[in-house]
Amino acid sequence: MSTAVLCVGKMKEKAYRELADEYLKRLGRYGKIEEIEIPDLPEPAGNSPALEEQVKTREGEALLAKIRPGDRVIALTIRGKQRSSEELAEHVREMRTNGISRMVFVIGGSLGLGENVLARADEEMSMSRMTFPHRLARVMLLEQLYRAEKIIAGERYHK
Repeated sequence: MSTAVLCVGKMKEKAYRELADEYLKRLGRYGKIEEIEIPDLPEPAGNSPALEEQVKTREGEALLAKIRPGDRVIALTIRGKQRSSEELAEHVREMRTNGISRMVFVIGGSLGLGENVLARADEEMSMSRMTFPHRLARVMLLEQLYRAEKIIAGERYHK
């Protein structure tokens, strides 16, 4: 099974980029992992909810273009299901057992994910009830995926 982390926006901050690259490197020993970035669109002036929805929809179209028909799509949202590290590991293990060939974790931009992406998602997952910058959420997700792989492999990990 391969894993893709599909994100809105390029990670420009050096510290975040270095952390993400480190976890991508570590994850590589457990299977195919890819990070896919799509450009983020400028936030509309005036914070009009209708204009914000248009931006999320357009970003969503770019995200959906990277998703394959058989993918298991997990959208990261605040309202999604929260799991412990051990529960995430078990969930990943179950997806493998059930023949899922590719898991795709989707992280939206600063405005979040559009309804078009949420409609395609097979499930929603939350890192926390707190809000995090989407670039930090990406690093946190990669770390948790690495931790899950270590748990699945029966290797030691820090608690």
